[in-house]
Amino acid sequence: MKTEDFNYDLDESLIAQTPLEKREESRLMVLDKKTGEIKHEHFYNIIDYLKAGDVLVLNDTKVIPARLIGQKEETKAIIELLLLKNIKEDIWECLAKPVKRLKEGTIISFGSHLKAQVLKILEEGIVQVQMLYEGIFYEILDELGQMPLPPYIKEKLKDKDRYQTVYAKNLGSAAAPTAGLHFTQDLLTKLEQKGVIIKYITLHVGLGTFRPVVVENINDHVMHSEYYSISADTAQALNQAKKENRRIIAVGTTTTRTLEAAASENGHFKECSGNTNIFIYPGYKFKAIDGLITNFHLPKSTLLMLVSALASKEIIMNAYKIATLEKYRFFSFGDAMFIK
Repeated sequence: MKTEDFNYDLDESLIAQTPLEKREESRLMVLDKKTGEIKHEHFYNIIDYLKAGDVLVLNDTKVIPARLIGQKEETKAIIELLLLKNIKEDIWECLAKPVKRLKEGTIISFGSHLKAQVLKILEEGIVQVQMLYEGIFYEILDELGQMPLPPYIKEKLKDKDRYQTVYAKNLGSAAAPTAGLHFTQDLLTKLEQKGVIIKYITLHVGLGTFRPVVVENINDHVMHSEYYSISADTAQALNQAKKENRRIIAVGTTTTRTLEAAASENGHFKECSGNTNIFIYPGYKFKAIDGLITNFHLPKSTLLMLVSALASKEIIMNAYKIATLEKYRFFSFGDAMFIK
């Protein structure tokens, strides 16, 4: 299967630059994954498509202000680090720009109370650094770091909480699980009152979000690993739903990858944590989820390949064509799709 098979034309004017004033007022395309039938709704209407007994699974990761801009101590050259993954204690995996200016031992200063020492130069612009500081790291990061908005968003974000879900809890992501940005606490409460069972997993979004597929054949693409965890409570709810033939609906591709990576061959779950580099594309047999709430994804991206595996490439590419004609808003701050 070729990467080019997942390309489509998109006018730049359809790329959402800012979030809507009210999260739940984004548009919602409801797509039947078997027939390709499409309905046009608003996100607050998601309540009409979920039913009592459905298990709605959300990713409660919290985005850190992961973008740091500093200077090499010796030359004052400007260096940008994007924190991707906490390896252990104060050692982080980062995307560095420009990486060619760095070598092992280089000290980058971000101000009087935060520095980073380069430990290893890896491939594809990635480095391992040791953070040097006094005080509480996340408080310092909150003061010095910037929210790591995707490069296609040119507008400055006025309220950084709008790049967090309302249920974000566990610090560690380099990007938001954007399908969850449409939910409000009020909408979640209404869903629970209807009998929808809401559970959480954690996946800290890392490099996979920022890396385009550049190989011609998608089988040659290598996914980077990301940390995930599933609690005993969530595992129990998922197993009970499977046993009773109730739907499991994932909110976002991050949740989908967590559930599919953690499920046994017969779709059983247990409390677990670890790293996953699962790559889902057409031909994949889903073990965990029955439906997916997601955003509209970049051309030739692993995320577009994942949704094409849940429906079919033909159904998804047709839905995207209709979305462009109907002027849906695309990508992180854009509109949503429910694949049911």
